[in-house]
Amino acid sequence: MRNGSIPGARGRVRPLTLLGDPALHTPCADVTDFGPELAALVEDLFATMYAANGVGLAANQVGEPLRVFVYDCPDDEDVRHLGHVVNPRLVEADGVVLRGPEGCLSLPGLEAGTERYDHAVVEGFTMTGDPITIHGTGWFARCLQHECDHLEGTVYADRVTGWRHRRLMRQVARTSWGSQG
Repeated sequence: MRNGSIPGARGRVRPLTLLGDPALHTPCADVTDFGPELAALVEDLFATMYAANGVGLAANQVGEPLRVFVYDCPDDEDVRHLGHVVNPRLVEADGVVLRGPEGCLSLPGLEAGTERYDHAVVEGFTMTGDPITIHGTGWFARCLQHECDHLEGTVYADRVTGWRHRRLMRQVARTSWGSQG
């Protein structure tokens, strides 16, 4: 396999936007230019996601307020799902609501039990403008919902309630990056 066919092989690793940065709570703008800058952003997102050992990454997590995310995430049957979505819309989130551990590259080292549906469908476009529909179940459905949330200006911590939320916020305050806010 040539390096050009491996997602992120040509991308550069960008600094991650961490909780506390207003960019994470600002809805992202639609992509209107499907040119080489978008392709470079997708490559950078893959490179950054892999460098941070993530399974998904949204553009606003690297400081780009655009509706784009990448993923390399297994489902509950351990089937690998790899790709990217431009201008995604979460068109279905249904099935059983499960509370499971959820983490985020913008809250490094932390996780909390977060409720998500076990089925999700996302519609959007590839970086070349071709329409795509992505169906996810289990862990992959959680990933799709998580990344779509990012583009709406929501992080998983916003979905955690009660004592779980209070515990997570105490953990954030004890981190080196969370105590700077």
